[in-house]
Amino acid sequence: MSSTAEPPTGARPAAPGADVGCWLHGVVRSAGPAVLAGITGMDGGPVRAVPGAGLVAVVSAAPLAEYGEEPLRRNLEDLAWLERAARTHHEVVAALSRAGAVVPTRLATVYHDSDGVARLLAERAAGLAATLDRLTDRTEWGVKGYVGPDAAARAASGGARGGTAAGGAGAAYLRRRRAELTARDEGQRAAAEAAATVHEALAGYAVAAHRHAPQDRRLSGAPTAMVLNGAYLVDTAALSGFTALVAALAGRHPEVRLELTGPWPAYSFAEERPPEPARTLREAAR
Repeated sequence: MSSTAEPPTGARPAAPGADVGCWLHGVVRSAGPAVLAGITGMDGGPVRAVPGAGLVAVVSAAPLAEYGEEPLRRNLEDLAWLERAARTHHEVVAALSRAGAVVPTRLATVYHDSDGVARLLAERAAGLAATLDRLTDRTEWGVKGYVGPDAAARAASGGARGGTAAGGAGAAYLRRRRAELTARDEGQRAAAEAAATVHEALAGYAVAAHRHAPQDRRLSGAPTAMVLNGAYLVDTAALSGFTALVAALAGRHPEVRLELTGPWPAYSFAEERPPEPARTLREAAR
């Protein structure tokens, strides 16, 4: 299960006369009062545990005036509302992950009542338990790679030298412009090749890895293009070695600037099926 704006699979729409549903955040092995204390849910109140099939689902109260089927459909088209909801959902999942393994559920998974949540646990108990076993004592780390300073400099200054001979100022400008475009393309290509090498090395060290589509610069906010958007599931005991490898790879490949992020709940590795490539809402929640 991962954070996404898709309609909840298997969730039963709330009945018109009901006032409050259950927003499902994630599934854990156990969640006592000490774990749940201080975690704020979607409505600003506390979250609570719904046990079933030897597992525990953590839910928020979801007033149906805002989270019912029709208002939820409208709200998911409101970017400001969506960002707030994604952030709150992520903060609950992150708090649970600090206490142990968690399978995050999809954003906007709203059930009619606790019975519907308990049925989910019963129906998917084996798969959820296996996923929790796989995620125990492991965390997700992100490594983003951007076209590095050297490549960016070549893109900015390529062909900047040159006089006005052989055709005058206009021809010299065109030559410089062609050289700039060529240098930029070469810099992008070198960075992309370095990113592939970096990902292969990190994937070889991690328990599991996924390479997601690069973020658009309008979302990343970076001055240069992203060429690597990798997620890596790392054993807690092996974390120091992983971070040392990231640093070593950054030194070996100046064509790409690496950025390590995390730890995150294992969004990329909590699927009982292969994870979807889209990560927009999870990124928005960070």
